[in-house]
Amino acid sequence: MIHPLACVDPAARLGEGVEIGPFCYVQGNVEIGDGTRLISNVTVMDGARIGRNCTVFPGAVVGACPQDLKFKGEETVAIVGDGTTLRECVTIHRGTASKGRTVVGKNCLIMAYCHVAHDCHLGDNIIMSNAVQLGGEVVVDDFAVIGGGTLVHQFCHLGSYIMVQGGALINKDIPPYVLAAREPISFTGVNVIGLRRHAFSHESIARIQEIYRILYNSGLNIAEAVDRLPLMMEPSEELDKILGFINASGRGVLRGGV
Repeated sequence: MIHPLACVDPAARLGEGVEIGPFCYVQGNVEIGDGTRLISNVTVMDGARIGRNCTVFPGAVVGACPQDLKFKGEETVAIVGDGTTLRECVTIHRGTASKGRTVVGKNCLIMAYCHVAHDCHLGDNIIMSNAVQLGGEVVVDDFAVIGGGTLVHQFCHLGSYIMVQGGALINKDIPPYVLAAREPISFTGVNVIGLRRHAFSHESIARIQEIYRILYNSGLNIAEAVDRLPLMMEPSEELDKILGFINASGRGVLRGGV
């Protein structure tokens, strides 16, 4: 169903039941999955790959060239997973030679005026509130919730099941399961409410709380705590995930709360 006031290149590959509203512009090297709806005034540019049953609101742009001076016109993609909603004026730029792709996962809600820069990788079931701005090559893991107006420095890694205060300035990695707030951005606790909503057991939440108590409230610095935690606690999936994240951090993790 293509509105007569839309402009759609005949080379674009459209799935069954795709709806393209008035004043949308769809270029040729584009794939749009079954049941996806472009409401109106949506721009889908070469390299965009939008999954099934997505909804894209007016003013959104998917697949524009990256804002990176190293970009030389190489063929790259911007991928949006099934079931994701892009609200008004969201921008998702395609990748560069660095990664070749920008990815937004499945069942995400990306609210109005958010920006996802080149080579970012977002997991599934992420919520980004209004006007979140992600720099290049940011990684956001599954089920993260990012408050409105947050600015994320390039190359940062945001872990799964976190919740970030609105208006935050993020220049450090945020490990999984935590609440992050204040200025500068700091650990302020475990995202207990979020974990309960996602059916984490009482025992699992208690383990996560104890791990972060040792990391941030035991008097040890982060490096000392990371070394001692395997000796202080029984092995667990939660411990492996948290330590693996911290050990792989390229920018260092956020500071403890005050």
